[in-house]
Formats: sequence, structure tokens, C-alpha cells
Amino acid sequence: MVIWIIGLSGAGKTTLANLVTERLRSYGKKVVLLDGDVIRELFKNDVDHTVEGRRRNAERLSALSKFIASQDVHVVAAVLSIFPDWQEWNRKNIDDYCEVYMQCSIDTLRKRDIKSLYEGALNGDIPNVVGVNIPFPEPANANLTIDNNQDRADFKELVDKVFEIDTVRNVFAEE
Repeated sequence: MVIWIIGLSGAGKTTLANLVTERLRSYGKKVVLLDGDVIRELFKNDVDHTVEGRRRNAERLSALSKFIASQDVHVVAAVLSIFPDWQEWNRKNIDDYCEVYMQCSIDTLRKRDIKSLYEGALNGDIPNVVGVNIPFPEPANANLTIDNNQDRADFKELVDKVFEIDTVRNVFAEE
């Protein structure tokens, strides 16, 4: 199973991914957490943040997710995922694939912007920021969309929602 968590920087996808991974491990499941930024570092930042660099990283994340899942290891991926064609590729090529979209407005993201990423992009100091310089196409076929515009002290309710997705429930019913 691959749980593909999509959202802009600061939307909460890494927090949710960590908690979903933690719950899967508490059930005794084998699981790998893939984070887009960590994968970039793992491959020595050999791709930049341009659209083309992001596409190469998306291809890498999709292929890696498919490979790991084919080894009977669950994958939780936290990624920007700005390429609908790769989301479609995932759907067609990865068994038990599901998408979770962490929806968050740019205004909320700017308030959470501890790295000043959005402010830097809006001021023209930082190029290639998704949601400012690069369009972010909202996923059209997410299995679950979570409105994450409010600050949360606890993500338990959101983790519960992920485990209520049919694909996730069905995988556990089979195991």
C-alpha cells in the first residue's frame, strides 16, 4: 500500500505522514516513510527546484514507492506532487495506492512560514516556490481531502480519517 500525502510547504503533510507511519508501525507493519526533501538529500540534491527538477524528483519518488510496495512494505510519502500525470501514473501502476490532500490556503501558509519561503517568493528573493512562482494544481482524485487551515495541537483525528479510507481499510482486512 502507498499512502501519498500531497500539499504545499507548511500544509502539514510531513506531520501527518510521520503519525500515519508511527501508527502503522504500532500495528507491527513494515513501512517506509518517504519525504520529498529527504529524497532530494539522499540523492545529493542532484535535482533543483525548477519544474523540470521537480518532475525528475516526482518520477523518482513514484518509482521508488512502487518498488518498495512491491516488496510487501507499506509506503507513506509526503510530497508536493504538482504533476497530475504522475498521480495518474501512481494510480495505474501502484497496487493499493491512495492520495490524501492536505488543503491549506496561501494565507494560512504565510502565517506558518517559519522559513520565510512564501514571503521570500512574494518579494522576489526566492524563485521556483510552488504556490507562488509555480502553480499548484489541486489533486482532482484524492481519496481524502483534509482542510488544514486551522492550527492543530493534535492530528489524531486526521490520522483516524486516513485509516478510514477504503483502500487502507481493505489492505488491513486482507492482512
